[in-house]
Amino acid sequence: MESPARAAVKVMDATLRDGSHVVRHSLRPDDVRRVAAALEAAGVDAVGVGHGDGIGGSSLHFGRSRHADEELWGAAVEALDRAALAVTLVPGIGLKDQPHVARECGARRARIATHCTEADIAQQHISFARELGLEAHGDLMMPHMADPATLARQARLMVDAGATAVHVMDSAGALTPDGVRERVTAFLDEFGGEAEAGIHAHDNLSLAVANTVAAFEAGATRADSCLAGMGAGAGNCRTEVLAAVLDLIGFGSGLDLWALQDAAEDLVVPLMHALPAPNRQTLTLGYAGVPSSFLLHVQRAAERFAVDARRIVVEVGRRHAVSGQEDLVLEIAARLSNCGAHD
Repeated sequence: MESPARAAVKVMDATLRDGSHVVRHSLRPDDVRRVAAALEAAGVDAVGVGHGDGIGGSSLHFGRSRHADEELWGAAVEALDRAALAVTLVPGIGLKDQPHVARECGARRARIATHCTEADIAQQHISFARELGLEAHGDLMMPHMADPATLARQARLMVDAGATAVHVMDSAGALTPDGVRERVTAFLDEFGGEAEAGIHAHDNLSLAVANTVAAFEAGATRADSCLAGMGAGAGNCRTEVLAAVLDLIGFGSGLDLWALQDAAEDLVVPLMHALPAPNRQTLTLGYAGVPSSFLLHVQRAAERFAVDARRIVVEVGRRHAVSGQEDLVLEIAARLSNCGAHD
């Protein structure tokens, strides 16, 4: 017996943005062009491109890009027609007027991301993106750190500024399906009918696909994913796996499963030294509620100070650190080293 038809959903592939973390921001224009062309052919709604930490992220602190965002955006636009080029801006890393450059390069969507309780600092960026003619979405990072009602009030600020969608951006991979359902339900109770709800899931607890499905079952209509899971931490929700599951349970997505499988294995897997997966370090990120972008910083500090990376992650989580505070890692590692390995 066939599963009943469910609502159509839209999937943005973020391999060429979130996946930048995996290759230390060394994606080349040719890589972007090939992957974007494959994603266009496979039916994704949009393709996220750029430095893993968004516009302005190329720096000593977050990691220098091999190629400027403008080069990568230009390569993507050459391959895209129906699918939108999407860019991400985190206020404080990127500047309010920088989406103007992205718009000139062919971007059609801006994702404005803030910590889950700081949506007010995104309002001017969202409004400016709309003035430029860009579709504007809001991303609320680290949503496990706010209860559903608080998160929904923050999402309302983004919608009032002009966001047409707000995403539960589980950047630590710390949510469970129940937590996702509660937050999406709160979103739609707050602004349903005015804007869409979405989900950006990381796989640190091996729940990325399950969490994305939970979001859709709660009424979300947008999701992010990455081919072969290429993303920070244990990786993101895998686009090709998500496509298969959505087809099996009756959500229309317009995705070509076989084309996505081919793109993942033939184009994306060769870019990585190892496939993202839960292991003792990435699992601890989700368990401790630490942003996936901390992983490389933790690994380097653990090696430098001869400290178990998990001890660093747990302490980072205890301090409720958020993206942009990666400099804490060295201080924590040094302290743990001085205290002794078994203290």
